[in-house]
Amino acid sequence: MKCYFTSESVGHGHPDKVSDAISDAVLDKMLEQDPKSRVACETMCAKGTIVVSGEVTTQAYVDVQRVVADTLTRIGYNADNFGVLTSIHTQSPDIAQGVDTGGAGDQGLMFGYACKQTEELMPLPISLAHKLVKTLDEYGRGTEYLRPDTKSQVTIEYEGKEPKRIEAVVVAASHDSTVTMDQLRKDIRKNVIDKVIPEKMIDSDTKFHINATGRFEEHGPAADVGLTGRKIIVDTYGGWSRHGGGAFSGKDSTKVDRSAAYMARYIAKNIVAADLADEVEIQLAYCIGVAEPVSVMVDSFGTGKIDDKKLSEAVREVFPLCPQKIIEHLELRKPVFAKTSAYGHFGNPNFRWEKVDKVEELKKAVK
Repeated sequence: MKCYFTSESVGHGHPDKVSDAISDAVLDKMLEQDPKSRVACETMCAKGTIVVSGEVTTQAYVDVQRVVADTLTRIGYNADNFGVLTSIHTQSPDIAQGVDTGGAGDQGLMFGYACKQTEELMPLPISLAHKLVKTLDEYGRGTEYLRPDTKSQVTIEYEGKEPKRIEAVVVAASHDSTVTMDQLRKDIRKNVIDKVIPEKMIDSDTKFHINATGRFEEHGPAADVGLTGRKIIVDTYGGWSRHGGGAFSGKDSTKVDRSAAYMARYIAKNIVAADLADEVEIQLAYCIGVAEPVSVMVDSFGTGKIDDKKLSEAVREVFPLCPQKIIEHLELRKPVFAKTSAYGHFGNPNFRWEKVDKVEELKKAVK
């Protein structure tokens, strides 16, 4: 059966991603000094104003205004154009008492997914969408007219679950007043789209929309308010897999919204890499203050080489699922989170949760 599926991504200068980057940069600075910091940092960025708030338990001292300025400069904005307000207080003792004993920092459900559509075992639409904005952001740094606020969208035609061709590619790039639309569209097609989109998947019916509404001069926080955690589908699987609803950025790993979602992806990727399924979705669910997950679900969508129930049993046997053990195994007390704030949390081989080092253990467990 023929169908179409679309995923979007946004670049590092999108207002929501600016907020994610600031929140994760604050988190990393705290973890550098105190690896046991508990952090829930939220950021709002708007025209001329950055508000950083949250609740933390830490021995670290962080110059939040300096972190904000450094992050804005790295992305490509002028930090002098923003005032910074902060409102950070101590973590609630009611939350802390559940974490102190090694339990989960909150209730919640998290999903992880992997499939054989791409080398990194991610769905193809979100993989291409991320590569488009990453390439666009890198290309933009070398031009005089492109600015940091970027977006992309890719629509793929499938037969069943097999990707066959590109139906549409959408790119939006902010810019200054000096460039014409003809020049911008020509440059982005040549230096971004043609370098990312596989030529074999393009045909005469493929549609390309580059700055479809025309000029995009007013951009970033000056044009749109950004908030931490507002791009949860961009951050995960582009809508191809289900989502538990919890955002990632600004949260330390006692928050299972983040750490268990990373573990679920780690599990799913190892199952597919072990050739135990062609695609698989994992759900983990937790109760605040309780260490063990209240449920573990494996769904291989009929592609599993063995029964899903047996796969679930193997998951419990092979993978550490208590929050503290997840943190230790995935090395989540290290300041690695600022790197996750753009281009998705999954699919990057440099992240610890993207390793496929449990393949042999899984194979033994299912036997």
